[in-house]
Amino acid sequence: MNSTERAGEAGAKARGRLAGKTAIILGASDERSMGFATARRFLEEGANVVIAARRKEATQALADRLGAKAVACDITREEDLAALAQAALDHFGGLHAAVNFAGIEVQSSILDVTADELRRSSDVHFVGATLFIKHMARAMGDGGSIVTASSLTVLAQAPGHSAYAGAKGGADVVVKVAANELGEKGIRVNAIAPGFTRSAMTEAYFEVEAVRRAFLKEMPLGRFPTVEDIAEAALWLASDEAFITGQRLDITAGQSLRRVPLASDFA
Repeated sequence: MNSTERAGEAGAKARGRLAGKTAIILGASDERSMGFATARRFLEEGANVVIAARRKEATQALADRLGAKAVACDITREEDLAALAQAALDHFGGLHAAVNFAGIEVQSSILDVTADELRRSSDVHFVGATLFIKHMARAMGDGGSIVTASSLTVLAQAPGHSAYAGAKGGADVVVKVAANELGEKGIRVNAIAPGFTRSAMTEAYFEVEAVRRAFLKEMPLGRFPTVEDIAEAALWLASDEAFITGQRLDITAGQSLRRVPLASDFA
């Protein structure tokens, strides 16, 4: 590499790790969410960002604050996912990274879980995640990075999460299959498994001291992961620095090495 090339590379890094790239972040309609934190971080690193979620008005309000483009998208509707990918192409002329944080909470014991709960979780976390990968990959003309959200409940099985963890675990297998298929196109596909992280979905749990104490006890690193920690992991996976595919990053503060607390631990 000559001096001119080195100077150009240094200049690109100074502008940001995602300079000149376009990213889609699905699941970003709340400022407390992993999606919002990731969108903000991507913008700081120079990306053009499209944020999407089911709630159109909330998503638009956050997009206005960030300086991003907003698109209404329900991950259970394949036509919405296709339109989301097309919106990035139409508005910014390309797509280089796509991150899926869309999710719903589904909890039932194995003795009580219903077919409806299994289908609702699967529609979002398995079918939706798979079709997200499909349509994002189709829109990536010359390579890119796709990231989906896995879960601590896949790594350390938690009672009451058969529908949720089962669907998430299935999507983790799809990530590996997709990575194997799409590698020849220069598309990397990976997952992030967040630990017990304070976010829009978990806010109510963090208000209970006994729950916080029980979870923190199982974290070797001694603090809860944050939405900013998740955003940094997503940023690395989206950047050209991450020569990695078909993997699941564990961002659980080490809790997957131990256990998920039982209800009796909260007493």
